[in-house]
Amino acid sequence: MKQEAVSAVIRGLKKAGVSVVAYLPDSLLKELYPALDADPDIRTIPVTNEGEGAAIAGGVFLSGKRAALVMENSGLRAATEHLARLGLGAGIPVIMLMSYRGELGENNWWAVPHGITMEPLLDALRTPYRIVREEGEIERAIADAYDWSYSAYHHSAVVLGGGIVR
Repeated sequence: MKQEAVSAVIRGLKKAGVSVVAYLPDSLLKELYPALDADPDIRTIPVTNEGEGAAIAGGVFLSGKRAALVMENSGLRAATEHLARLGLGAGIPVIMLMSYRGELGENNWWAVPHGITMEPLLDALRTPYRIVREEGEIERAIADAYDWSYSAYHHSAVVLGGGIVR
């Protein structure tokens, strides 16, 4: 991930009022995590699995603050139960920022299922998402996700693909 994209993500999160980021590191976003950890305005919480991250982000929402869950798109499968209960059951939004593993152009066989299952799973969870492939779209996508989720009381996702993560 290029430094320009890392900076755009952090600017977008700050413009959206995010003060807490729960994350499970992945290699496509590896440059983002140290930058988040170093930012004095954002508290980071590394998690052991994505479901835990969803629960933390939901708890942050209940405290009146804004959080993001940052993960690889494979984490969506791991967090599905938590996301279904929080969003579909309780109206507690979790805004996800994900790398797009398995997108066309992927050269790791093990990552292909991540791309195949991501969009159908987001659709099954009734979660709107935007796939961002240009650095200039990152900030707006993050702002739009927060505006929508905090109006709808439901999850949304920003998926970073293409040249942003490769």
